[in-house]
Amino acid sequence: MTRAKNALAEHRRELLRQMLRIRRFEEKCVELYSAAKIRGFLHLYIGEEAVAVGALQALTPGDNVVSTYREHGHALVRGIPASSIMAEMYGRVNGCSHGRGGSMHLFDTERRFYGGNAIVGGGLPLAIGLALADRMRGEQRVTACFFGDGAVAEGEFHECLNLAALWELPVLFCCENNLYAMGTALRIEHKQTDLAMRASTYEMPAWPVDGMDVLAVEEAASHAAEAVREGGGPHFLELRTYRFRAHSMYDPDRYRDKTEIEEWKRHDPIDALVRQEKISSDEMTVIDKEVAGEISDAIEFAEAGELEPVESLTRFVYSPGSPGGGPS
Repeated sequence: MTRAKNALAEHRRELLRQMLRIRRFEEKCVELYSAAKIRGFLHLYIGEEAVAVGALQALTPGDNVVSTYREHGHALVRGIPASSIMAEMYGRVNGCSHGRGGSMHLFDTERRFYGGNAIVGGGLPLAIGLALADRMRGEQRVTACFFGDGAVAEGEFHECLNLAALWELPVLFCCENNLYAMGTALRIEHKQTDLAMRASTYEMPAWPVDGMDVLAVEEAASHAAEAVREGGGPHFLELRTYRFRAHSMYDPDRYRDKTEIEEWKRHDPIDALVRQEKISSDEMTVIDKEVAGEISDAIEFAEAGELEPVESLTRFVYSPGSPGGGPS
């Protein structure tokens, strides 16, 4: 009994470490972006850490993960090294997408992490395709597809949920509902704001989850993923969360009331788990130091990386042998 209790406590501390790891990584990205070390668009996951950390506990290394442009947290929890992610943010060839994807297009086939997709809802058709391929090959694999509430207004959302339900595909739909599709509030964009209810109209199990509670997310995702894996067809989780930062680093964030943001910060998923597990300040200092060391090493790795030679910039743009095609 004591051994099981200790194992549970250790597991929850690992969840805490993963959430803090994402938080510190993102905070460092803000500094690096301000220093022009990271260019292009940058979408931060600060405040939403419980979703990635909790949901990905339900997956095995053989499962598929399809994410959005706000995917740093998913990538870190999935096991892509922080150094590989940071090098990608720097545009270095030693990044996980060889420096060609940047912040929004993290990719790692070894870990079955298929983006990072810049298009709103763009990952949904990819997830359906992966799940269909697994079904045709007889693979008992789950495809977890993460997307925001803004994707619910896109046509491919409805097309993909319909096909997944019709063909009983092994997809776990994870809707990260942070209440704002870029700068548009959910209540303005949708008449029916209960997104789980909308998904249930496609006759798939769907329910809302407190996305600020990592344990609640883990429990819901584990239940749903197990059902999907056992042939129960697609499942849908509406993970109700909130981003503490603006949509992107370019966003002035004038569409939200500051008091609303501060109210949500009272539900910070990291602070909540610290309180629940009675983590001491000394223990937090140790975890923070460990995380800081990993991020420092990642930055050093990224800054030592090389940029792609100009002569190879057309590689992958055209297939070899096609008109205007460059070297393979």
